[in-house]
Parts: sequence; structure tokens; C-alpha cells
Amino acid sequence: MNRLVAWMWRIIRGPLQWRVLWIAHAKFMVGVTGVVRDDAGRVLLLRHRMWPEGRQWGLPTGYAIKGEEFGATVVREVREETGLEVKAGRLVRLKSGYKLRVEVAYEAALVGGDLTIDPFEILEARWCSPDDLPEGVQESHRALILGRSPHVVELAEQIG
Repeated sequence: MNRLVAWMWRIIRGPLQWRVLWIAHAKFMVGVTGVVRDDAGRVLLLRHRMWPEGRQWGLPTGYAIKGEEFGATVVREVREETGLEVKAGRLVRLKSGYKLRVEVAYEAALVGGDLTIDPFEILEARWCSPDDLPEGVQESHRALILGRSPHVVELAEQIG
């Protein structure tokens, strides 16, 4: 049976192979998060309108557009949600997420702009010291802020 499958695979070379792979595999959305810090080491937190009550505080987050580099997603999402300009830095998280989602997070540095929230998505924005985070911060985001995400350690070990 394996030989038959291998033989058929070799026969359907090129675009047809890619079509079969596309049909056979899961399709993922990519959620991208930015751990945005200012010169004082404070982190940008947003109270998200669409997130569950009691867990609305978190980092700037959004979905990558097809073909977009993930660092550019951070820059775009922060600008759309807050009016701030940031520069994406190092990758700090890469993991499969809930169901058909991949989660990516980058450190990001504030480089300019004026804080103006998008009231459709964001209820409030606040610069916080990592040791003085508000109630209701997503636990996965708290771990990213404090550099305690197990995925940060795993990623460092894989790269290093």
C-alpha cells in the first residue's frame, strides 16, 4: 500500500501535489501579539471590547493578513488599535493555539505616535509597570510580559 501511495504521489507532481496537501491539512489563522514597551520599561495594555468580561485586559493582538510578515502585523495592529508606532523586535512565542490557530508574539518598542484608541475594539489603553498589572490580564499575556512564558524558553532552546 505504501509503495502504491508513493508511486501515485510521484505521478501527480507539482501544483496537483500542493492542491492535495492543501485539502488534506488544516487551515490556520495566525494570531499575532505585541509585547510593546516604552523607554521606561512599561508595557502597553489594552482593555479589549470583544474579550470576555473579567478577562478584557491584554496586549495588542490581531490576526495576520494573508501574505503579511508577522512583525508587520504587530506594527499594523498597534497602529490600528492605538495610533502608536512601534518597531517589532525578537520573536518570543510561536505555538499552535486553540483549534485552528497559530499564536505568534513579538517584543516591540514604542517609536512614536499619539495614543488614540479605536473605540470599536478598545475600551481603554494604559502603560503599566510589569509588577503592577491590572486585574483581568490574560494569563498567557501576563507570562509574556514577565518573560515567563514556557514557549519563550522552548523557543530559545530551539534557536540557541
